[in-house]
Amino acid sequence: MTDGKGFLGGRLMVVAFEGWNDAGEAATGAVRALKELLNVGEIMAVDPELYFDYQFNRPTVSTNEEGLRVIEWPSARLYAPESPGTEGVPLAEDAELRVSGTNAGNIYLLIGTEPSRSWKSFAAEVTDAALAADVAGVVFLGAMLADVPHTRPISIFVSSDNADVRGELQIERSSYEGPVGILSILSDAAEAAGIPTLSIWASVPHYVHNAPSPKAMLALIDKLEEVIDVSIPRGTLVTEAAEWEAGVDTLAGEDEEMAAYIVQLEQARDTVDSPEASGEAIAQEFEKYLRKRSDGRDGRADGRSGPEGPRQ
Repeated sequence: MTDGKGFLGGRLMVVAFEGWNDAGEAATGAVRALKELLNVGEIMAVDPELYFDYQFNRPTVSTNEEGLRVIEWPSARLYAPESPGTEGVPLAEDAELRVSGTNAGNIYLLIGTEPSRSWKSFAAEVTDAALAADVAGVVFLGAMLADVPHTRPISIFVSSDNADVRGELQIERSSYEGPVGILSILSDAAEAAGIPTLSIWASVPHYVHNAPSPKAMLALIDKLEEVIDVSIPRGTLVTEAAEWEAGVDTLAGEDEEMAAYIVQLEQARDTVDSPEASGEAIAQEFEKYLRKRSDGRDGRADGRSGPEGPRQ
């Protein structure tokens, strides 16, 4: 941020990890979609022996195009533009195939599985790779399970611990305190090394936590496009998001208790989004909503709160 170019003035690394930070596979799904659309190649992969417990993150086996059985080990890989700094193809010429815009040739991608151990060493290795690639900013994508209805737009929260980034992009600083995932560790290491960071989090309805959420993935891509100033083709994602919502509607239609619960979530969300809602009114509505839920559950099937994102 000291070169006067601002957060968008240099190379940006977009990061997502499978695991605790990836409800509905929304964050990794968004980065994988970018990988398919960008002209990037792998420049670094961590040694899985150093960072993963294979009984927790097991290797997988599959058959490749040559008919050979291949074992895939959990890892994290960094991808770089084949032609760094090159402006993307104009959207009108290649709207369905390529990310476009002046920043398209400055996007690096880091995607992998959240490591099981040695997080400090892992963060140091990733930060060194980012510095070697002359990365000027990092965008972390995350998704958390939350008490939100699937029928409303996915809630997105953008934050940064870097005062310059907050001032430039007019975003907030997260007030969350509690357990964190690898994204927070990487953010802390990057900031310590002088690389500014920001985080984009999506809230995924907890009652559909077992399936990927294309609607949350789409919401992350929408916000990422806005933040990093590129145009990202959506492909079939809009249709998949609509089909996902319709599928959850069908499930709710067969379960009266689930349907009633979704109505409560809708009412709470609509109150927050209403133009006349004041901070006090919103607080009172949520207090009323929480009192109704007297069973003591936190609303999440796995008992977790959202890690680094906003509290719902």
